[in-house]
Amino acid sequence: MKKDFGSKPYLFPMPVYMIGTYNEDGSVDEMAMAWGGICDMEMVALNLEAEHKTVANLRARGAFTLAIPGMDTIKECDYLGTASANKFPDKFAKTGLHAVKSERVDAPVVEEFPVTLECTVERFEEEPYGLRVLGKIVNVIADESVLDEKGQIDSGKLNTFLFDQMRNGYYAVGEYVGQAWNIGKEYLKK
Repeated sequence: MKKDFGSKPYLFPMPVYMIGTYNEDGSVDEMAMAWGGICDMEMVALNLEAEHKTVANLRARGAFTLAIPGMDTIKECDYLGTASANKFPDKFAKTGLHAVKSERVDAPVVEEFPVTLECTVERFEEEPYGLRVLGKIVNVIADESVLDEKGQIDSGKLNTFLFDQMRNGYYAVGEYVGQAWNIGKEYLKK
């Protein structure tokens, strides 16, 4: 038997990404985001509320970073996703995280986050259901600690976490369970 829950945003898993921008005074703004992701080979979509300070920064600077955080920064990421930069303009400084300027876009790169996408803003789409920001991926940078022996990013080394919209929880990601586009091939023969 199944239970009805009505209209809810209940998909799992939801990634936790960190959006990095600069404020008008040049200070770093980081915001946690779960509603968005890859929408094309070189594009990301950020689904945001227009009132976020991050949105004002995106409009002003035309660039951002989108990072995959690790478990070692989960408390800082939760805080950065909870505290509004409109109310706490120094929220990034409070975390003790460190940022450097991206070499390719006008946005910060947080040194503690293992993988960062450097992006330019391509378009703002104002929709009745909210704001979508489309960004072009200019470059991806990764810490050497998350690379495999061939120099490629090994997602098993990211030690990242996911968001659970149904219970407002975080879950660690880790175990490799099979090769994509391969483990179901037996059904192609039927």
